[in-house]
Amino acid sequence: MSTLSAAIKASGSALSAERARIEVAVSNLSNAGSTRTADGQPYRRRDVILTPDEVHSFDAALGAASATGVKVAGIVEDTQPFQQVYDPSHPDADPETGIVLMPNVKAEEEMVDLLTAARAYQANLAAVNVIRDMVARALELGK
Repeated sequence: MSTLSAAIKASGSALSAERARIEVAVSNLSNAGSTRTADGQPYRRRDVILTPDEVHSFDAALGAASATGVKVAGIVEDTQPFQQVYDPSHPDADPETGIVLMPNVKAEEEMVDLLTAARAYQANLAAVNVIRDMVARALELGK
């Protein structure tokens, strides 16, 4: 069971990582029009950095097993420049040029990120369910 436990832990770590990606993509989309944050600048797009994570499981009868999972190493701000839009009537427009600095968020890219994270989440959830079903069937065989 230790290898199955390690596989479940690896898929569980992926579920957490994909949830973080979904949350960041939703945050980026919801702030796509925010021209002023607490620091006075437009909202800066954020991105999730993932790294491999070895997950271990130990079963006294079978020994140790490990699998490679994933973990969130951090959330970083995108350094691409802000979009510039000419709108002299906007309250955050430069009084001389009429240019408004808009967030560096591209809705199309965020939707793709959101979709891929949701699909990866679904795939990892399916993997956990398959492993759970395998364990249940193995226990039925043992009866």
